[in-house]
Parts: sequence; structure tokens; C-alpha cells
Amino acid sequence: MSGQTVPADFSGHMLDLDEDEDLEVFSKNTSLADGGSMPNSPSSMVNQYTLQEEEEEEEQDANTKDIFITVDNPESHVTAIETFIMYRVVTKTTRGEFDSSEYEVRRRYQDFLWLRSRLEENHPTLIVHPLPEKFVMKGMVERFNDDFIETRRRALHRFLNKISEHPILSFSQHFKVFLTAQELQSHKKQGPGFLSRMGDTVRAVANSVRGLRSRPEEFTQMQEYVEDFSNKICSVDKVTQRIIKEQREYVDELKQCSPTYTQWSGSEEELAESLKGVAGCVEQCSKETEEQIHHLSEVLVPALHEYVLCAETLKAVMRRRDNIQAEFEAKSEALASRKVDQEALQDEVDALADRVEQANNALKGDWSRWQSSMRTDLKSAFLSTAEKNMLYYEKCLAVWESFLLSQRAEPSGQKDGDDAS
Repeated sequence: MSGQTVPADFSGHMLDLDEDEDLEVFSKNTSLADGGSMPNSPSSMVNQYTLQEEEEEEEQDANTKDIFITVDNPESHVTAIETFIMYRVVTKTTRGEFDSSEYEVRRRYQDFLWLRSRLEENHPTLIVHPLPEKFVMKGMVERFNDDFIETRRRALHRFLNKISEHPILSFSQHFKVFLTAQELQSHKKQGPGFLSRMGDTVRAVANSVRGLRSRPEEFTQMQEYVEDFSNKICSVDKVTQRIIKEQREYVDELKQCSPTYTQWSGSEEELAESLKGVAGCVEQCSKETEEQIHHLSEVLVPALHEYVLCAETLKAVMRRRDNIQAEFEAKSEALASRKVDQEALQDEVDALADRVEQANNALKGDWSRWQSSMRTDLKSAFLSTAEKNMLYYEKCLAVWESFLLSQRAEPSGQKDGDDAS
């Protein structure tokens, strides 16, 4: 991997800020009451440009991608000791190292965990895309309800496609096995043993306690960026989930309000039409609010939460890079202080020096790639949310403006009487 340089000033590289069709939305033009056509919202222009950019990117990806993966068709499996979901993983590829152009296997969540852990073990300073949490996420009442399963399916689909787009991880033998082997049990047994993993953990703890003598400045800047990014994305994620909770409570209130106006109209003859009109407006606005909540839950929250997990992944990658350097520094100090076995220790130090260089180059290259992907993903989610917010408020505004016009119009009987006089 080529070692790409990291910008010295990270402050200018923090967050830059899908609809399926171009939408015709309501505007402040009150011609709705007259049955006239309504002009498109200016936001539709944003949507057109977004769609055009997405189409160009998809066309580019189709020309360069050589592996396509789909995760679908979840099935529940019940055994004597557990219940779990199996997902179908379909792979289509033109790569020569695959024996066939198409594969279909079934995988459970633990299999995805196995793949990710193997990728991290073999490439400790590459950024392996995070998986969704193992346990029920906040707001999910039932672990295996349809919403939870679909949310997880989309996240697993995204995880595999992120790996398939990576210039190094996509060529991992473990990734190939995951996509092609009908059963994984025999492959899982081939991983490092428990004692080996314990040894790695002990060395990592020792290195972290010892600390670094001189972390390169660019990685110190990366560390600061990650901490800052993590704080911001966690805060936005929490606030967005709180907004959704409050909007759900608001919808519940609206749903109680509309029938009250309808009942009231039965006892107020002169206000009956006005009360029914208000009831209709409240009911329509509650439907629009539900749609907006759904969009936030399906588009913005998953994007934000995914990068909350990414921030934790980045912190772990930084720690592993530091541990590699700390081990190199410890061996170098031992070499300088020892007078015997210097030749064997020198070989070990040289090997660690190469490992540090490889780790640094891998992280620098992946860092630039990750930043580009992060900005693209979040910008898409923000644009989509902005478009949806504009549409929501314009629709609600049009509903109430239509009601106002209907109340201001003179009754036809009164108008005929005035003309006769």
C-alpha cells in the first residue's frame, strides 16, 4: 500500500456536511385551495443534483467493481439451547482467484464476528468496518422482531460490501472462505489458539503500560482528530435519538387531539365545519410527522450510529499501532543495554522496525480512504435529511394554509344575497 501523507492541519478536515425519486413538494403558494398546480420546491433542485451525482458514482463503481455481495433472506433457527438468525450471502464476482462466478452461503451473526476478528488479527492497523452490536440496540424491545432483523441485515450487508471495496481486505483468504465455504467450523478451528491470543494480549497490556517514547506527530494528530470526532458524533447521535423520541410523543398527542375536535363539532353547529377542518389538518400533520420520524430512523440514525462504532474502531486501531511501536522501542532499548546475544536481538529489532513501518503505512493509507468514505456517507445522510425536513414543513404549511383559505372564503348563499341587494 502506498503511504499517503496526512494533512498537518486536521481542523479543516472535520465533518463536511436518498431519496429515490425527484419529489414534487408543497410550497407557500396558496393556490392549493383553488385546485391549481403547485410549483416545485427549490429543494427539488438539490435532489436532482444529488441523484445525478449518485448515478455517476454508481456507474463508475459498476465499471471498476469486480465483486458484488448481497445479504438477504433472514431465517430464524431454533435449537434446544438457542435461537438465532441465518442470512443468505450471495456473491457474484469476476475475480480469477475464485473458482466460480457466483456463490450462495448462509451465515449467522457469529460468522460475521469470526471474519472481522480474523481480518483485524491479520491486518491490525487497517480500518475494518464495524459490525452492528451483538445485543439489542436502544429502542428495540424484541430481539428478533422484524425491525431489528432488517436493521441488522442492512448493517451486515454494508459490512461485507465495505470489505469488498477495500484494496487489501477484499483479497484476504478469510474473506474468500467466508463468501464461498458452505460450512465454516473447520476453518474457525485453524485460527490462533487461546494461549497465543493470551500472549498477544499480555504483550499489548505491557506495551500500553510502558507507553511510547516518541509517537510521530502525524499519528498524534490522528489521535486528537479521532477523539474530537468521537465526541461530536456521539453527541449528535444521542440528540437525534432524543429528537425522535420526542417526536413520537408529539405524534401520540396529535392522534389524541384530532378525534377531540371531531367530537366537539357534533355539539357546535356553527363551528362544525371549522372544527372538522382543524381535525383533518391535525390528522394529516400527524401522518407527515410519522413519515419524517421513519426517515430519521431509517436514514440518519443508522448513518450516525455506524460512525459512532467507527470511532471506537479507529481508537482500537490507534492502540494497536502504538503497541507495535512500543514493542519495537522496548526491544531497541534491550539491544542497547545488552552485550550478549546481540546478533539474534538485532534481527528481532530489524523485523520489528519493518513491522512498525508497514503498520504506519497501512494506517496512513487507510486513514485517507476512511475519511473520504465517512464524509461521503454522512453528507448523503445530511442532504437526505435536509430534503425530507423541507418537504415535511412545506406539506404541513400547505395543509394549514389550505384550511385558512377555506375559512376566509365567503359562503355562497351570503354572496348571492349580496348580489341581489
